[in-house]
Amino acid sequence: MIKRTIEGSLFREMLLTGAACLEKNKQAIDAMNVFPVPDGDTGTNMSMTMQRAVAEIRQVKSDSVEELASALSMGALRGARGNSGVILSQIFRGFSRALKGKKNELDARLLADALTMGTEAAYKAVMKPKEGTMLTVSRLMSDAVNKAAAKGADAYQIIDVMLQSGEAALKKTPDMLPVLKEAGVVDSGGMGLLTIYRGFKMALDGEELSENLGELPSLESKDEVQDAPISDINDIEFGYCTEFFIIHIESGANAKQIEDFREKLMKIGDSVVVVNDEDIIKVHVHSNAPGKVLQLALDLGEIDRVKIENMREQNRELTAKLKASEKELGIVAVSVGDGIDEVFKSLGTDNLISGGQTMNPSIDTIAQAIKKVNARNVFVLPNNPNILLAAQQAAEISDKNVIVIPTRTIVQGVSAVIAFDPEADAETNRQNMTEAIAGVVSGSVTFAVRDTTYNGNVISANDIIGIIDGSIVCVDKTIPAVTEKLIEIMLEKHGGEGVVTLYCGEGTSEDEASKLADRISEKHADSEFIVQHGGQPLYYYYISVE
Repeated sequence: MIKRTIEGSLFREMLLTGAACLEKNKQAIDAMNVFPVPDGDTGTNMSMTMQRAVAEIRQVKSDSVEELASALSMGALRGARGNSGVILSQIFRGFSRALKGKKNELDARLLADALTMGTEAAYKAVMKPKEGTMLTVSRLMSDAVNKAAAKGADAYQIIDVMLQSGEAALKKTPDMLPVLKEAGVVDSGGMGLLTIYRGFKMALDGEELSENLGELPSLESKDEVQDAPISDINDIEFGYCTEFFIIHIESGANAKQIEDFREKLMKIGDSVVVVNDEDIIKVHVHSNAPGKVLQLALDLGEIDRVKIENMREQNRELTAKLKASEKELGIVAVSVGDGIDEVFKSLGTDNLISGGQTMNPSIDTIAQAIKKVNARNVFVLPNNPNILLAAQQAAEISDKNVIVIPTRTIVQGVSAVIAFDPEADAETNRQNMTEAIAGVVSGSVTFAVRDTTYNGNVISANDIIGIIDGSIVCVDKTIPAVTEKLIEIMLEKHGGEGVVTLYCGEGTSEDEASKLADRISEKHADSEFIVQHGGQPLYYYYISVE
């Protein structure tokens, strides 16, 4: 079997496409930030870092792997912005070292070495590395690609392993870093890094950039790309983000002096990153004494391109901006299934929580979802009796006015949102939404998991069962038979007619549902039937009669 390698010309395209993919997705990555201060614009900072690298890469006339990697490293270092940009530059510095002397192509072993050396360089650059960050994502990717290379993977397969392991690592970051879990987001730096590597994959597959930019399906969820909460200004211990270069380094400045400089910065600040590359040192630090930082740097050489930003002031500005844009009313709903999600979104729901019969969200999850809605009054639709109590507890600990509408089913939730009027006040909406859920009959079709007897019905495992408002009302061997019988009962409960909506679950054919609806409608000419994709698991249909 031929082992595929990556030629220099393709490597160039991978770098350029990675940078473009990051640029396109920078705002989504910015939205992941837990700490929205100058250093918090992770996507923007990483993209600006990459854009400077791109400028250097475009100056390289050959397709030498070594020259391209060197340009990538030098450009990223000189253009590095923010903590995330500096760390990214160090990852690519490791790339450059691993590819030194390599002219024509990359094989699996070289790619694994490049990623490993990049990870090592990034960890060394950070004084106090934290797990749950882009460092962790890079490290776990390195581990995975090294194993794959040892087992005989080729260069193309290595890129696949990078993405798979990186996505898995990214999803673990909230469990490693409590501040991420509190905000309900994954690490923004890790997401930025993975976005670049997704661009690598796109170039490798020959995909058109214009057709794919902005799509990060397995990274962006409805919960992940919400604005993180603004931190209290009192949480900012060191108020000035300070970045600069040290150039024309004193001839006597050795590695020990640079290390001593780094140690001194740690005593007067945090987020310290000091990296040197031949004739230049890049410095990034948060401190309350930027003047002292610069004075210490002068012992090593001349200072160039100084940037000092007041993080407390930016926090004030962001807080004021958020307050000014705050609306009066918002809605949080528990949802299950991609079709149901789209229904809620199309009706104006602000935030969705994944949940359902077998996946009840915690009080904290609901509280965080409420917090992310920029509104003074927030309606919460639990849409499940097992979630109602958690929703009420979340409402009690919120600093917003939270109104829990006691929806016990998904279809009740949909009816409540339809009844919502953004122009009306909170109390009027509470009354209207509560009345709406009282006027809908909720049904569902699923299967029995064991033998039992209920309401006089003898039920065997795998029988199809019809449920109305939590009670089993009919049992049969086929889905159509139960569905038809269930709708008959629901229409009767609703006065003999109404609007019947069938939400098709996972694996349920909408064509078959339409045929079923047509057949039932022949007996109920005064009723309207609607078939809608729901995508919910375990339930063949959610059904409403209104």
